[in-house]
Amino acid sequence: MKARVWMAVVTIAALISAPLSHAANEKIGIFESILESSQSYSETTAALESALEGSAFELHAAHDVRVPEGAHQAKVFVLTSPAYAQAAAAESPRTISAQILRIAVYTQGDEHTTFVNMANPVAHAMVFYAKSSRYDDLVAAARNAAAELRQLVTALPGTALNEQQKPMRREKHYRKFKGDGPARMMAKFRNFEKSQLAVDVDTSEGFEATVEKVAAALNAGTISDASDSTGWETITQIRLRDDAVYVGLTNPYIEDKMIRINSRFRGDSKSELSPYPGVDHVSALPTEVLIVKDGDETEVLHYGQMWRMQLYFWDSGYRAFTANVGVPGKIANSIEDAIENRN
Repeated sequence: MKARVWMAVVTIAALISAPLSHAANEKIGIFESILESSQSYSETTAALESALEGSAFELHAAHDVRVPEGAHQAKVFVLTSPAYAQAAAAESPRTISAQILRIAVYTQGDEHTTFVNMANPVAHAMVFYAKSSRYDDLVAAARNAAAELRQLVTALPGTALNEQQKPMRREKHYRKFKGDGPARMMAKFRNFEKSQLAVDVDTSEGFEATVEKVAAALNAGTISDASDSTGWETITQIRLRDDAVYVGLTNPYIEDKMIRINSRFRGDSKSELSPYPGVDHVSALPTEVLIVKDGDETEVLHYGQMWRMQLYFWDSGYRAFTANVGVPGKIANSIEDAIENRN
């Protein structure tokens, strides 16, 4: 009974705090900053984990991100919303990335102030449900999930922010997302579906065996340090439904590259005491492998990393992408090698 009452209160609060719609020309961040904490980093992460465990969300993983030189602290939480999952239950299993919610706690600035942000559920819904006949309903469900996350996090000590974070795009751009600017050609002008690359294919009857095989292959690999892309750490494996499993991956290489690349050209927010402002993009983690039943086939999919990195890190600028053009391929090839036991 108490749980139902709590859920009703949260739902009402979410509906009140959520914007009803986005204006057609409004820019929406792929990330959203939601709290400037008045507590220490360790106090904030502990308070957030406690709040998540007592909420309607399901907390699947909490991962300490390896920031270069240990210059900042950062942690990402991976969770799902049963209400959101229910709203999307009839959608293609290939859209499940939209339902993976991430919140990050990180330190930034000369005082190493603790902040909390999230990967914006609304922007993700616009990307992955763009062709759905229930697009409006699914964006609304994502908006409710975002509002509930804000409500939960802003109950922690500190100042609520509710600020969209770069990279920012209009809804029309998200719905046709194939990359950004001149770098679209680097992503081969592919939308999310065409950016889902098959590593393995089996019959639909082989789904469970494929899930086990992929998990075993990933766990068998040896994880290298940040100088090499080899080996992957599975921080979560989430069965969202009977025909879809999400595997969240990370390693020192992808963490080091994403933070360094996104920090390089941010001179306005970088200092000797705070050298890696790109730490505010860690809620892009983890990268993912999807195992789905699609028709009469089981498919093991991962994303073209150039497409994915543009989605999350385009604010690094075109120069950053041209200077690191080989990084996405190294990451993608490493994931394929790990799954196919070529390491």
